Amino acid sequence: MASERVPLVAGNWKMNFDHLEATYFVQKFAWQLRDAHFDFRRVEVALFPSFTSLRSVEVLVEADKLKIRYGAQSVSVTDQGAFTGDISADMIARLGCSYVIIGHSERRKYHPEDDANIVDQVRAVLAAGMQPILCVGESFEERRQGIELDFAVGQVHDVTRDLNEAEAAKLIIAYEPVWAIGTGMVATPESAQYAAQAIRDDLRATFNDTVADTVRILYGGSVSSKNAVELIGEPDVDGFLIGGAALDVDELTRICRLTAKATR
Repeated sequence: MASERVPLVAGNWKMNFDHLEATYFVQKFAWQLRDAHFDFRRVEVALFPSFTSLRSVEVLVEADKLKIRYGAQSVSVTDQGAFTGDISADMIARLGCSYVIIGHSERRKYHPEDDANIVDQVRAVLAAGMQPILCVGESFEERRQGIELDFAVGQVHDVTRDLNEAEAAKLIIAYEPVWAIGTGMVATPESAQYAAQAIRDDLRATFNDTVADTVRILYGGSVSSKNAVELIGEPDVDGFLIGGAALDVDELTRICRLTAKATR
């Protein structure tokens, strides 16, 4: 990983943990990192609770002056109005969120979010002063056809072609091959690097060196303490978006510590 980009370990809880469970997790997680003398200047750590837990996490982080950041798992493209069930970017920002996950494969599949909707979400998050974590990645079918890199890069380009340089530089991109999410299968460090490098090369061609060298590219898909060191060792992999392992406080702590150690 390039030394100028601070790695990010992001734990996506998906639809898990009520607000009491979330509070307990954050307290224990913060204690374990503190006990390990974890250097948050070296590795950034963020958690993504459900909407019902965000306020509880905010209160705990502020009260205990924790250095753990947090964000939301999705966002509405609208500011306010008669949109039952929607949550606006401004509402999320007022809760102290730093990030919002956009375009996760589960959102694309179960709440079919198309490219136009995803672009609007990115713009809404940026306008509210937060950073979007744009998820891209191929299914097993695209991988079988040998078009996985074209597919993932195409998903990025579908968004960045509607952004200017300043907006694009604020993106964080999470490459998550869909076939690896929750399956126990994981991309090899080499294939994760190929994908991250292809995405970075596209940013360089679309914008410039500054944008390409600024944007952090995460890997997601069955990340664990067993493969984190090899993955973060690749030059274009700048951290992780973690699902299942982020529900285990001991395992998430191990991944954070290993990431910090590997990037010294």
